[in-house]
Amino acid sequence: MTSQRIGYSRVSTTDQNIDGQADALERAGVDQIHIEKYTGTKASRPVWDEVRRILRKGDTLVITRLDRLGRSSRDLIEIAKWLDDNGIALQATEQPIDTSTPEGRMFYTILSAFAQFEREMIVARTVDGLAAARARGRTGGRKSSLSAAQVERIRKAHASGTTVSVLAEDYKVSRPTIYRALAETR
Repeated sequence: MTSQRIGYSRVSTTDQNIDGQADALERAGVDQIHIEKYTGTKASRPVWDEVRRILRKGDTLVITRLDRLGRSSRDLIEIAKWLDDNGIALQATEQPIDTSTPEGRMFYTILSAFAQFEREMIVARTVDGLAAARARGRTGGRKSSLSAAQVERIRKAHASGTTVSVLAEDYKVSRPTIYRALAETR
């Protein structure tokens, strides 16, 4: 059985473009490319779990950057241990990581710490930004699809026996929106 070069790429949201990663993996000469649109903060991800099932001893997992594989040091170290325990090498096309060498393993460990630091800084900036917005009276989230007057009419219609389904159809909103409007007015 010949060893394979399995490419894995990931973006966190569906509106991010995966083409750059896919192109880099093709240039790296991988045999298969597996693309995932899922947060890197979760240890279990559908496509990553499938890649783990495919990888065999002697194979090489090819990624573009370490942060595409995971965002926490703990997760990245566990992945490195799993790869090592199973005789699978890791290469990153944009970073000098090749876990088949001692230097590559060391660099992997250093970069995993930076990946976690970056993730923690993103979270801290987000929390700070939300707090600053709240202090200025702004709240996040989508604008209500119903005005206060519509909510009052919905409440009265529901109290007189109009069903949630009929109200949703009349106001061209979903049933959960009607339920939320009814809950707000009680």
